[in-house]
Amino acid sequence: MRREVYWHLPGFCVHFYLNQVIINLMEEFPEKFRDGYRVGSVYGTFPGAIWNGGRAVFGITDKHQMKTIIKTYNDLNVPVRFTWTNSLLEEKHLNDTYCNLIMDVADNGMNQVLVNKEVLEKYLRDKYPNFKFISSTTKRITTLEGLQKELDKDFFMCVLDYDLNHDEKTLKALEPQASRVEILVDEVCNAHCPRRTAHYEDEALKQLSFEKGKPFPCNNRDSRPTFSECMTKEAFIGNDEIDSYIDRGFVNYKIVGRGLPFDMVKESYLYYLVKDEDREFIKDRLERTLAKLASIRK
Repeated sequence: MRREVYWHLPGFCVHFYLNQVIINLMEEFPEKFRDGYRVGSVYGTFPGAIWNGGRAVFGITDKHQMKTIIKTYNDLNVPVRFTWTNSLLEEKHLNDTYCNLIMDVADNGMNQVLVNKEVLEKYLRDKYPNFKFISSTTKRITTLEGLQKELDKDFFMCVLDYDLNHDEKTLKALEPQASRVEILVDEVCNAHCPRRTAHYEDEALKQLSFEKGKPFPCNNRDSRPTFSECMTKEAFIGNDEIDSYIDRGFVNYKIVGRGLPFDMVKESYLYYLVKDEDREFIKDRLERTLAKLASIRK
């Protein structure tokens, strides 16, 4: 029997209905999805949380909505994972009322946090020990030595920097701890981008200042990203390669999608999760269900 493989899906809030429907379809039609595949978590943030990093998300969610969204996923046996990866956080930000409210609402022993800054990680570990802690790819750890040091720490998992997706020396060395390594399979950014850390900091500042500001200068902004374009990127890991990673013990995979077009995220789910011969069937079910939900919400 094939080992279980866990997929971590983006935008638990912004893609709430898409995620909910695909999880339910996996439960209803398991034979049409790839063997052993499970949803390991849904990651993201509630809008307006200053601890959020990676992609700034503006707005606000009330407490009742928070409870409803978290409960919906948890009732489906899926953890909610918060992207507390703002790279500019300082001690003065730790007592933020809104972010602590989110943690209080989600503090049931099932949910998770991605962390970047040690000051926030220490605070969260002390105050919210029931959460699982995950080392974020936003740290940009690109050396084997750095990764091994990170894995030696008390993290539930560490997310691999996308530039190492095909680094054979690194992957081989990580095999003994492969089950604790999460791989970002479809990053839209260019390989070895020299401005990636600066981009994270730009998004972090926007989140902290509640100011969208000017778009970060990036070649990827020249056109609307598509999944087909993403498949041409150097870091991309396709279905023809996944089994070789799984055989080596890597069983956690992350799909990008926060802040990306809805259709692109939907296409990535269909590509990675569904068997080739059943893709049209699941696509039809998915789209019909989403259309029905949209009509109900009007």
